Amino acid sequence: MTASPPTGDDLVEMLAALSNPLRLRIVAKLAGGRDYVSRLAREIGVSRPLLHMHLQRLEAAGLIVGSLELSEDGKAMKYYEVADFDLHLTAATLAAAAETLSDPDPGPRSKERS
Repeated sequence: MTASPPTGDDLVEMLAALSNPLRLRIVAKLAGGRDYVSRLAREIGVSRPLLHMHLQRLEAAGLIVGSLELSEDGKAMKYYEVADFDLHLTAATLAAAAETLSDPDPGPRSKERS
């Protein structure tokens, strides 16, 4: 079964999320296997609040998924892993995605992304 290509809006959101070097490092780290927030923050070398902000952006873009689990001692731990996505960028893919944009000409800075 072949996954359908992302819509223009989905593609813009995915690429915007991946355009941040820290978020790209997070996805690369999670590509090696799922991890929980505290350990991921230590391994990447950022604070948990900063990591949470970036994880939320990646999750909203559909690139990672999070799940809350209880540890053996009853502590709630949030685990993240890479979502099942397959993104192939070709001229044809970009052209097809552009046709489905909800706002094909947003103008400068009207949809500024972090």
